[in-house]
Amino acid sequence: MTRKQRRATFIFVSLGILGLAAGLVLFALSDSVTFFYSPSEVAERGVEPGERIRLGGLVEEGSFQKLTDATVRFNVTDFVETMSVTYRGVLPDLFREGQGVVAEGAVQADGSFIADKVLAKHDENYMPPEVAAALKKSGNWQGEGAEASHSETYGQGSYP
Repeated sequence: MTRKQRRATFIFVSLGILGLAAGLVLFALSDSVTFFYSPSEVAERGVEPGERIRLGGLVEEGSFQKLTDATVRFNVTDFVETMSVTYRGVLPDLFREGQGVVAEGAVQADGSFIADKVLAKHDENYMPPEVAAALKKSGNWQGEGAEASHSETYGQGSYP
């Protein structure tokens, strides 16, 4: 084998090993790569109590409750499943019922969700792509291309 052939063999073997290592890392992290889970995905997946996840969906109309000491409770839905979320802290200014939201926290043994961070959309026309995809998948998408108008679907709701 010539020097050029040994070098080429070394390069191809090195690239193969690097590709295999990258593939194994991506496979191991595949559950963590998801930006968030919809309530239906949480139910299907059987998330263990105490496991930290991101829960995304729409804030269910009429579900917002102010509790004591800056604690709030609301429901997140994808129109198939609904989860109760409890959060202590200041909500984002753009948080509203009927709007997209992503909450970071942990699922409790009773199936509720305790959030330590709540993220809301950044303007009146934005919905996180993942929320839109989950709604399209469940057949409840009412955005672009749907029969209902944007103002009927998302409204000009007030802050809770």
